[in-house]
Amino acid sequence: MASISRRWLLKIFAAVGGASTLAGRFPFLKLISANMLKRADNRGATTRVNAKTHIAVIGAGAFGGWTALYLLRRGARVTLLDAWGPGNSRASSGGETRVIRGTYGPNQPYTKVAARAAQLWKENQKRWNLKLMHQTGVLWMVAAGDDHFERESLPLLRDAGIPYQELSVQEMAARWPQINLEAVHWGIYEPEGGFLMARVACQAVLDGFLAEGGEYRQVAVVPRDLDGKWDSVSLSDGSKLDADQYVFACGPWLGKLFPETVGNRLRPTKQDVFFFGAPAGDDRFTESKLPVWADHRDRFLYGIPGNQGRGFKVADDTRGPEFDPTSGERTVSADGLRVIRDYIAFRFPALKDAPLLESRVCQYENTPDNNFIIDRHPRHENVWLLGGGSGHGFKHGPALGEMMAGLMMEHKNPEPLFKLERFRK
Repeated sequence: MASISRRWLLKIFAAVGGASTLAGRFPFLKLISANMLKRADNRGATTRVNAKTHIAVIGAGAFGGWTALYLLRRGARVTLLDAWGPGNSRASSGGETRVIRGTYGPNQPYTKVAARAAQLWKENQKRWNLKLMHQTGVLWMVAAGDDHFERESLPLLRDAGIPYQELSVQEMAARWPQINLEAVHWGIYEPEGGFLMARVACQAVLDGFLAEGGEYRQVAVVPRDLDGKWDSVSLSDGSKLDADQYVFACGPWLGKLFPETVGNRLRPTKQDVFFFGAPAGDDRFTESKLPVWADHRDRFLYGIPGNQGRGFKVADDTRGPEFDPTSGERTVSADGLRVIRDYIAFRFPALKDAPLLESRVCQYENTPDNNFIIDRHPRHENVWLLGGGSGHGFKHGPALGEMMAGLMMEHKNPEPLFKLERFRK
């Protein structure tokens, strides 16, 4: 085995879609770990690693995993850590699906970031031979009255090159008769939007990262105040990790690790998600007959149809109560279920008595302005803080990872919109 070159193995991995695909086709190759790959052709690999900047990325969710991958592709040596593993049930990046769309209102960078992210999702899923992005379309139902958010989204969609259609109520009713369009004034349809496989994607990013030579450890950073003086990270297994640079992409835990710099500027909230069952033989609420939808009224509700028979997903985007992502009990509230049942009885009448198939609790980690945190630590030039997904971060993962790799490897500064100093104004 020692005579097999690392380059030859990685060529095979790329050809068949990654390490996990190869192991599935050839069981004996399950014995070849990522560490074995790095040890193959050992003398050359050691020379290259010693010449590289070593970057530790803490957190293997949508932000951290993609950042680690793109740093690796830019030539860094990267060690990725996660306490419970990518896409785990405590993580903000856990769960089955997330929406990918470009409608974001006026005066924001996220429409262009979403356009770039969609391109990178397609490139990487082709590279890995794994379907992660389902382009079912996204329908925005615009309420009568104030439609400033949607109307001002249209120029940004055009500038970003994201296809869209403005639809009348009559056009929507003809295409999707299963929706009751009462109180809807008009709509935006993004035909290339849809949903992403969240948990599966987090694991796919890790698999790709390992196949390309990254190093991963499932271990936690010891929770202590990192705002003060330190030169290495203490880990839950008793070891320490010493790197040249660090990226902390710890989702809802970022404020606890950096209480002075981040602290309560990042607020984890409890978000209930529900899955309902359609009548037997009724396919009107599957992804083949209905797009992802968003209903922007007094409350912002959204849903994802189908997804491999999992059920009709409905969630309320309203920020929930504060939540402890480590020890919080993940039980949905009865009041939340009642609100959702009343809503689907109104908007999707055929699902009025639909049974609840399953439910789950996830969390957002919200900043006061719902913008991301992308900045260097004010006291540690070699430490970057990355977080504040605020309920809309997952879709941007690959574009954000690419951006972070560029900032770090080219020694650039982040945009003021994302910097920590905005909280002190």
